[in-house]
Amino acid sequence: MVGINEHFLSTEEKELIKDIRCLTEKNNLDNITRTDSYLEYYTMNKEIQWSLLASLVSRNAGWNMCDLAGSWFPLSLNEKTRLNLFATYERANWMIFQDAYPQLLLYEYSTKRRAPMFHLLKYFSVSTFMEKEWQHYWQYRNKKRLVFSLIINEQNVIEKPIIKNKLFQKEVFHTFAYRFQDFWHFSSVFFPTLNGDIYGRSVSSFSSLDRRIQLGKELYAILFNTRLNESFLQFALNIPHTGSRADYEKYVYPRHRKNTPMLRTSYPVFIQKETSGNDWSIHTRVKAKWKKDSVQVELAPMTEWYKRKQEKLHRMIKLETFFAGIF
Repeated sequence: MVGINEHFLSTEEKELIKDIRCLTEKNNLDNITRTDSYLEYYTMNKEIQWSLLASLVSRNAGWNMCDLAGSWFPLSLNEKTRLNLFATYERANWMIFQDAYPQLLLYEYSTKRRAPMFHLLKYFSVSTFMEKEWQHYWQYRNKKRLVFSLIINEQNVIEKPIIKNKLFQKEVFHTFAYRFQDFWHFSSVFFPTLNGDIYGRSVSSFSSLDRRIQLGKELYAILFNTRLNESFLQFALNIPHTGSRADYEKYVYPRHRKNTPMLRTSYPVFIQKETSGNDWSIHTRVKAKWKKDSVQVELAPMTEWYKRKQEKLHRMIKLETFFAGIF
């Protein structure tokens, strides 16, 4: 958006840019609006599979945020650490939506107009990499390539402003709390189902760009597995996203106890500052392995693994709290 002259655009193009900016600002309010917007978009444009992946990953971001205000993490992490972790989740979630949602809307408009309008992506600070990939998709309709391209793009979008940011590194990624979770694989991305089974991947080495891109590809392979996809979609369509893990834990545990609150009862809306809109693809080489489309994944449920990890985490927090009380 910054520094690009709109003087030579047609009235239609100027109005379109204005409308997309307005819709993006409206739907980028918080984690709830982002998650719902991705899902609503997918229901109307099912060929854009990334939007369903984005919605379910965004749900997980909301659950991670609300964990920080739940029953357990405040016993182990001080308020400053929890606020820093929340700020990291929220900023990354906001930045990805701010970059991706205009792309989705511009594609939708292009389909209605029956003409590609991707030359306008530059007015939303979208990378030249994605402009080329949307043009390629328009011509060849390769769904998987588009999903992988969007994964590559969005992980590069947050690489410097979030992952490599010196403040975030000091206050989040280099802290004992973060490294502890990373080492023990306590962080995960889950796709729940209405029958109580959950699938997904544990998350480690999140600060590695290569690993985040690979994780995104693995999650896509699980989400769009022909045997499982409908179960994940039915959960997403039938269970409103609140940010509380009770959204799915009530199906996992026969006698459920709510340990995490809802997002909007825990956090106010955070007004985010616009980024400078630098094009990452000008200075970063797109690795061949990022685009490689053969992905091997384990399709077994993670339900029992999840229960064991939760029990282990709670025991460790209890021990930490006990010893803190003694000393």
